[in-house]
Amino acid sequence: MIFKAAGDRRPYPDHGLDSPRDWAHLAPRMIRLDELVTTKSTLDLETLLTTDSTFFGDIFAHVVGWQGTLYLEDGLHRALRAALQQRPVLHARLLVLD
Repeated sequence: MIFKAAGDRRPYPDHGLDSPRDWAHLAPRMIRLDELVTTKSTLDLETLLTTDSTFFGDIFAHVVGWQGTLYLEDGLHRALRAALQQRPVLHARLLVLD
């Protein structure tokens, strides 16, 4: 199993962090893939295979902690690339809303 669960929505309230610049104040940390619940249920294979998918965005995934669960808000393709490379962790910025 790669993720704790696969979801298709964001169950937590809006946090107001919309751009990579908004997330920049959160220091990246290592988060285990098997602790994450995805917020997207579809995958774009072309995005997964591209080498420069983070060229214009944040190089770190965005994770939201809500009611004891970690939700992968942005970085699904990065997380899957990590899993394909047999890495159990992902560098991500974590915002805790609890």
